[in-house]
Amino acid sequence: MATMKAVRMYEYGGPEVLVYEDMSRPEPATNEILIRVQAAGVNPVDWKFRDGVGKEFFGYQLPLTLGCDLAGVVESVGADVKEISPGDAVYGYVNLGRCGAYAEYAIGMESEVTLMPKALEYTHAAAIPVCALTSWQALFDIANLQAGQKVLIHAAAGGVGHIAVQLAKARGAVVIGTASAKNAQFVNSLGSDEVIDYRTTRFEDVVKNVDVVFDTIGDETQERSFKVLKHGGVLVSAVGEPPEKACEAHGIKGAMVLVQPNSAQLAEITTLIESSKLKPEIAAVLPLDDARKAHEMSQTGRTRGKIILTV
Repeated sequence: MATMKAVRMYEYGGPEVLVYEDMSRPEPATNEILIRVQAAGVNPVDWKFRDGVGKEFFGYQLPLTLGCDLAGVVESVGADVKEISPGDAVYGYVNLGRCGAYAEYAIGMESEVTLMPKALEYTHAAAIPVCALTSWQALFDIANLQAGQKVLIHAAAGGVGHIAVQLAKARGAVVIGTASAKNAQFVNSLGSDEVIDYRTTRFEDVVKNVDVVFDTIGDETQERSFKVLKHGGVLVSAVGEPPEKACEAHGIKGAMVLVQPNSAQLAEITTLIESSKLKPEIAAVLPLDDARKAHEMSQTGRTRGKIILTV
C-alpha cells in the first residue's frame, strides 16, 4: 500500500499533539479527486479543532489529519468526476468534516476545488480559499453588501480581514478597518478608506451609521459593534453568533457565517485575482513538519495575512 507523510493528532491538546509521520495514502472514491498537495493554509479553526472544539459536532475519529485549505496538482480522479482532470493545478477548501490537507496527498471533490489562478504560486493560492469564501459568504451572501454602502471590518490585517477588505472594495463599498498602527499602511494599501488603530482609539467613538460590521474577533469587540450600526444594518460574525436579544434591541440583523466549500464562488474569486483586484498576504511559509510552530504563530492572533505549510 502506498504511503505518504502527514501531520496527524492522536489526542486533543496543544501543538505538541501534532505528529509528523507516515500513513497510508488515500484513494479517491468515484466522486472524489486525489490531490498531490503543494501547500496548505493554516487557519484558526485548525488549532481550535486540535484543542477539541467541534469534536462532538463533526464526530471526528482519531487519529485526525488537520487542514482544509490547499493548493496542488490533481493526481487521479474517480469515474464520476467530469470537470477536473489529472495534471490540473487546483485550489480549494475541503469540507471540515473530512479535513486532510496537512499531508502529501488529500481528497477533494468537484464542489470544493477549482482551477488555480495562473497568476499565483501554490503558496499564495493555498492562502485564499477559506479566507475568501468566509469573507464572500459573510459580506455578500449574508449581509448583501452593495456598492456605496459602508462596512466596518475588524482585524483588517488578519488572514480573513485582509481578504474581506479587498472583496468589499471590489464590490464598491466604503471600507473602514481596525488594525494596529504598524499595520495601518498595509490595510490602506488593500483599499481601506479609513483605518482605526484599535490600541489607541475605541472604534465606536469615531464610527457611526455603518451598514455592515464584519466581526472576526468576537467577545467585547462584537458587543461594542452594535453601537456603530445604523437601524436595519447587519452584524455578521465569523467567530460567534450575535445575541438575538441585542440584535432586536438595536434594530439590526445578526448572523454567524459558517463557511461552506463552494467551487463556483471560488471561480468568481479567481477572476478577481486574475484582474489584480485581490491578492493574498503571506505571514510565513513553513515546511509541513513544522506544523507545531505554525499553530503557535496562528494562536497569537497577531500575524499579518496567512501562514502556509509547504509540502
